[in-house]
Amino acid sequence: MSDSMIEQSAARLFSENVDKGLLEKFETGAFPEELWQLAADSGFPLALADEEGGGIGESWAAAYPILRGIGYWQVPLPLAETMIGAQLLSMAGIEVPEGPIAIVEQGLGNTLSASGNVDSLTLTGELPRVAWARHCRWAVVSLATEGIALVDLQEDESVRIIERTNHAKIPADGLSFDGVRAVARAANPLPQLDRPVWTLGALARSAMIVGALEWLLEQSVQYANDRVQFGKPIGKNQALQQQLALMAGDVAAARMAVLVAMNDAPSANARDCSSTLFSTSVAKIRSGEAATRATSIAHQVHGAIGFTYEHMLNFGTRRLWAWREEFGSDSWWAERLGQAAIEARSSGFWPSLTQRRFDRGIRTA
Repeated sequence: MSDSMIEQSAARLFSENVDKGLLEKFETGAFPEELWQLAADSGFPLALADEEGGGIGESWAAAYPILRGIGYWQVPLPLAETMIGAQLLSMAGIEVPEGPIAIVEQGLGNTLSASGNVDSLTLTGELPRVAWARHCRWAVVSLATEGIALVDLQEDESVRIIERTNHAKIPADGLSFDGVRAVARAANPLPQLDRPVWTLGALARSAMIVGALEWLLEQSVQYANDRVQFGKPIGKNQALQQQLALMAGDVAAARMAVLVAMNDAPSANARDCSSTLFSTSVAKIRSGEAATRATSIAHQVHGAIGFTYEHMLNFGTRRLWAWREEFGSDSWWAERLGQAAIEARSSGFWPSLTQRRFDRGIRTA
């Protein structure tokens, strides 16, 4: 599938099927099954999975319109998580199951531990926030030393789901594993990434943030041109124009950082990810910072009406507030990037910028 076909397909599917009514219904607890099936029929969940595993085998750069579209249209589906889970499973030689897939990284905000051997691996621990867990039959778990494992979340009483949501009322459920058996296990298919789920999850969130930021900017500019006060559009106010210009600059910078990271991300046909961690760090930092400033400006432009549930603005800003924290906040990634820069010392700083990586890497532990 060509890049233009993916972009056109995503835009058509999301724009025609996601509206305020669907989002409001979703926030009452109704999962949009029909929308998921449409996305599945378009091949989106398997966009990053290799062809031998039944996927499309696209690169992250080619799949960018899907991830960006999730943010732009506020798509209430676990598409990003399923795309990442399917990619890791297929690259590891594990059959990709049907349906939505949750993703988990061991040891980052959870107490997950693994025991047993290659043929019988069991997982135990508390995972406080796992996106979309209640709607997923399967979970791909990235383990520090045991590679990746596929877990059936509906296996038996060894899995307990505690329903929670994030700022955007998107499921961010607690999981409790009590000796749950891994259905399948394999070595990490991306050995250059110690934490593949965490890193690729941050990259996906960055792309989704960019989509939401672009929508937010368009809404703010449109409102500033339409809202008339004292006989003229408020967009004619120079101070407000300056704020919108700052917002536009943030959006552009975040978009460029994400596009660079997309090109540095591994695919089924190009597994080199020596620059993935560095570029993803920059993308998550830049998009998170942009989200903080842009949401503030957007709500200032819209005034009181932007804070009402009836106005569409809140569906975008609440997602931005949630996504900037997931898979590591901008400050979390900035700390790791700073540590790597210090360890590389002055002799390693310039090469790190031109090569987009620190030779010693960025520790995510």
